[in-house]
Amino acid sequence: MRMVVALGGNAILSKGEKGAPSEIYRNIRTSAGLLAGPIADNEVVITHGNGPQVGYLLEAMMSVSSTYPPQGIDVADAMTQGWLGYLLQTALEEALEYRRRAVAIITRVLVRGDDPSLSNPTKPVGRFVSKGEAEELSRRFGWTFREDPRGGLRRVVPSPEPIDVLEAPIIDGMLRDGLVVIAAGGGGIPVTMVNGRLVPIEGVVDKDLTSSLLAIKLGADKFVILTDVEGVAINFGKPGQAWLREVSVNQLKKLYLEGHFPPGSIGPKVLAAIRFVESTGRAAAIGSLDRAPDVISGSAGTVVVPD
Repeated sequence: MRMVVALGGNAILSKGEKGAPSEIYRNIRTSAGLLAGPIADNEVVITHGNGPQVGYLLEAMMSVSSTYPPQGIDVADAMTQGWLGYLLQTALEEALEYRRRAVAIITRVLVRGDDPSLSNPTKPVGRFVSKGEAEELSRRFGWTFREDPRGGLRRVVPSPEPIDVLEAPIIDGMLRDGLVVIAAGGGGIPVTMVNGRLVPIEGVVDKDLTSSLLAIKLGADKFVILTDVEGVAINFGKPGQAWLREVSVNQLKKLYLEGHFPPGSIGPKVLAAIRFVESTGRAAAIGSLDRAPDVISGSAGTVVVPD
């Protein structure tokens, strides 16, 4: 079986952790241990988030910006793909008792040069800043800041739609060679074509939407999103909360269009699952990382099935 498994941020950092090397590697080793059984005899791509790590690198670069010019988000994204990919491949090979090799690949994602998000940045990155600091950073670097619902100002960048995963053919070959592939970290590095040349976009592509697109392009038999909740629920955290155990893609799409799944929480994951099932006629699953084997097998979480 060929599958794409998208890991949530809790595979790398647990709530309340600051990101010490020991914390990150412990969490990644635990995640790898949960995945080892289900992926042992399958063709598997692992994707992952990188938001806190990109934020850390951007902040580190800003702290020395008077001496060294800060790099763009594309460079920070590539750095975290290497950083987390290295830890994941090491942990996965260990969990698989070195019976299989894993490889991490820097992944670029093609986006449209006229994507609406490029003129309406909404994705927050980095830390909270004061009004005065935001004005100074805007003056120096041309950054955009907006009020965050949790209080304070944060830089916002575009979050364009992925239209192609440039390394997909290479990943396909790696899978055929028996490798476990770690790819599309953080949703991939967004690039667009300008005058026949690939140019990076200072933005962030949603990791689950890229993972879904990659699963479609690879002809995956299953697409799995592992996160920090047990599945998809209507009225999550409110009176009348109801978990969806198995749901048809048309029913889920109707609920999505009615606004049951907010964009800042489970919404992108639901949309990613819908796109995969609609495009392939195969099942997708969303569920808790802690129950990864059961979610992958379909005995836990929310299973989205074709009509």
